[in-house]
Amino acid sequence: MHREHLHRLQVVVFIAVGAFAGANLRHLLAVLVPVPGETFIANVVGCFALGFLVYESEFVGFLSEDFSLLAGTGFLSSFTTYSTFALETLQVSPVLGVVNVVANYGVGFAAVLLGRSLAARFGGESSD
Repeated sequence: MHREHLHRLQVVVFIAVGAFAGANLRHLLAVLVPVPGETFIANVVGCFALGFLVYESEFVGFLSEDFSLLAGTGFLSSFTTYSTFALETLQVSPVLGVVNVVANYGVGFAAVLLGRSLAARFGGESSD
């Protein structure tokens, strides 16, 4: 039972370290890029990275489960943000709001597919 508790604590630490890094990189991006560009960049990069991370485990399996927790659940969940995307969409004109939604979802889905394709290439799989 002691080993199980230690593993649970280790998982929490991995997620916390990833979240700390993701939140800080997100803040740096917000300082460097004007609104709403930073949210768009964070979400597209996050979509690509999560697409790669998820499909890397399916096609290749090189990255450990612990790394996936650190990077996916920790880093990417604090680096990307749906709530900011929603708020920024409502704070601009209706036309720019529609453009923001279409761009975020369209480019986000494309980024996931690109990440999947890259992971498949590493694994020697076809991503079709």
